[in-house]
Amino acid sequence: MTELATKTTDGLQPNDGAPEGPTYAWAPAEPRPRKSRKGLWIGVGAGAAAVALTASSLVLVAPGTSVAGVGVGFMTPGAATDAVNAQLATTTVVLTGQGADAEVTAADLGATVDARALVDAAFAEHPMWNVTAWFPASITAPITLDEEAASAALRDAAPQLYTDPVDATLAFDAETTSYVATPAEEGTGVDLDAVRAALQDAFEAGRTRVEVEATAAPVQADTPTYVAEATAERLNTMLDTAGFYVGEERTVPVSRAVAASWLTVTPSDNGTFAITADEAAIAELVPTLAKAVNREPVSARVVTDSGGEVLRELTPGVTGRVLGDTGDVASEFAALLATGSGRYELPVKETPFATAAVERRVEVDLGTQTLFMFENDKVMRSFPISSGLSETPTQQGHFRVFAFVPIQDMGCFPGAPYCTADIPWVAYFNGDQAFHGAYWHNNFGNPMSHGCVNMPISTAKALYDWLEVGTEVWIHA
Repeated sequence: MTELATKTTDGLQPNDGAPEGPTYAWAPAEPRPRKSRKGLWIGVGAGAAAVALTASSLVLVAPGTSVAGVGVGFMTPGAATDAVNAQLATTTVVLTGQGADAEVTAADLGATVDARALVDAAFAEHPMWNVTAWFPASITAPITLDEEAASAALRDAAPQLYTDPVDATLAFDAETTSYVATPAEEGTGVDLDAVRAALQDAFEAGRTRVEVEATAAPVQADTPTYVAEATAERLNTMLDTAGFYVGEERTVPVSRAVAASWLTVTPSDNGTFAITADEAAIAELVPTLAKAVNREPVSARVVTDSGGEVLRELTPGVTGRVLGDTGDVASEFAALLATGSGRYELPVKETPFATAAVERRVEVDLGTQTLFMFENDKVMRSFPISSGLSETPTQQGHFRVFAFVPIQDMGCFPGAPYCTADIPWVAYFNGDQAFHGAYWHNNFGNPMSHGCVNMPISTAKALYDWLEVGTEVWIHA
């Protein structure tokens, strides 16, 4: 509490009428003692440390944890990943035996592990915050080798252990006009599986150096035998079918030797063969195509009955055609050959053919004993015949030819009234009645038969060839 102090007014003029005497004023208060904050600062530091410790426990791997022999405890996953990769990269493999103590590092061999995934798995199972996981734990890290890098490194370190393979080849044999494959030959090298296994064992055991006896293993050719043989088969099939086609017709064949002369077959980088064709050489043949392709249509000729039903095709129709634009033929055929196909479809415009019908029928006049052969209602030929006798007459009516027999015996069975052997050119039109040749008489123009219509053998042959199954026959008096 502030104290009240006495103050004099010496040197001051008193107010008029005011009594003389002492005056009073408030004295300044003494300052309070300051509070100590040492304990507060000590408390803040301890809390921050506790928070930091807790935070770090959330991102660190538990003590005692290792990945493939590499201790990663108290590390972040990122640092642990770097440690695993560094340990692997510096691990050395020493070849013994024929390897003459050659040395290569895992880095030289292109050895890798999926370190991050392994560390993440270790952290998931053994985080530092989980004190129950603070005990020794090791996670296996499968190693993979870059086979190309490993082979190159081992070859540089121990060249005496390697022999080069020989690729399979292809060549055209002019004598047989065929492509022939030469088999590949295996080389030898160091067994990479044995090297990887030794490196794996050393890495998991935490060792940075391991010895392994070099064992030989076959080295396959880049271009194996089966690829060359398959390519030869494909090329030879192409040579068999090479040509310019109209539909399924190989209108302009290309010989095997000529087709092969257009081709260049070379090994490619991926162990196969590349096929190219000489467009300029193909272009030399293009001007000759029109002569082989162009043609006029040819009409078809068919035999019909009186109702127009087709009985037989005499002459097949042929579609006319004209070669189209050939400007891209050479380039397109060259591209096609490069794919292994030799069938090039030519551009053509076709003209349909017409069909000419020939209506055929047979008429037999029993009164005049004459046979008439009609085509389109015109008599093409007529000749005398011998029909059935009065007791075995040839039946009258309209019939159709239904069967043909080049030669046969007639009536030669038990109880038959006659037997005639080797009757030629038989064409049946009504049950057992037929047209046929007769060699046993020359009385044509008069009834002579048991119901058939017979004629001279040469005439019977001509009629036999002219008739069709279904040809109409009219027998009348």
